[in-house]
Amino acid sequence: MSAISCTPNVGRPRAFDMDTALEKALEVFWRKGYDGTSLSDLTEAMGINKPSLYAAFGNKEQLFLKAIELYESRPCSFFLPALEKPTAYQVAEHMLYGAAMNMADQSHPQGCVVVQGALSCSEAAATVKEALINRRLEGEQKLRDRFERAKTEGDLPADADAETLARYLGTVLQGMAIQANNGASCEQLRLVAQMTLQAFPRA
Repeated sequence: MSAISCTPNVGRPRAFDMDTALEKALEVFWRKGYDGTSLSDLTEAMGINKPSLYAAFGNKEQLFLKAIELYESRPCSFFLPALEKPTAYQVAEHMLYGAAMNMADQSHPQGCVVVQGALSCSEAAATVKEALINRRLEGEQKLRDRFERAKTEGDLPADADAETLARYLGTVLQGMAIQANNGASCEQLRLVAQMTLQAFPRA
C-alpha cells in the first residue's frame, strides 16, 4: 500500500492511502463517465484536495487512465485470466460468464467502465477516447493470437477465422456491458453467454 502526505483545508498534514483513493476515483468515473466527472466529484470521493490530487496522480486524464489500470487488474477481472484457459472454448466460456457475473454485480456500478468511457467521451476528451479504443484493440489482438494458437494446436477448426471470431466475441462482451448498464440481470446476461457459446466453433 502506498501513501502520500497532503495538506487538507484545515488542521495538520495527513497521509492518505493512494490505492484506496484510486478505487474511489474509479467508482466515480464508472458511475458518471469521464466527461460527467468533475474534479470536485473526485476530490470529494477521494477525501483529498485538488493540489494533493495533482501531486499524487497528475491531471484528470492521467488519474482516469490509472483508474482503468486498476480496473483491469482487479481480482474479479476475467479477460486476461481467460486467455490462460487450456481450450479456445474455455477461453470464451470464462470471458462470457465472467462478464455476466461481473458486469451485473450490484456491489459496484454496472457495465464496463472501459466500454462506457469510450462511448461517452466528447471531442474534448479525444486523447482519453483514443487510449480506451487502443486498449480494446489490444485486447482483441490478444484474443486473436490465442485463437490462432488454438488453430495450430487443432483445438479450433482449421478454417476458423481467428480475427472475426475475436471481434465477434468482443462485440458480444461490449453488448453485454451496455445491457448491464441498462439494468440487465446476471441471469439474463448468462443466457446471452449460453447462446453465444452454442454457436462457438469446436474442432
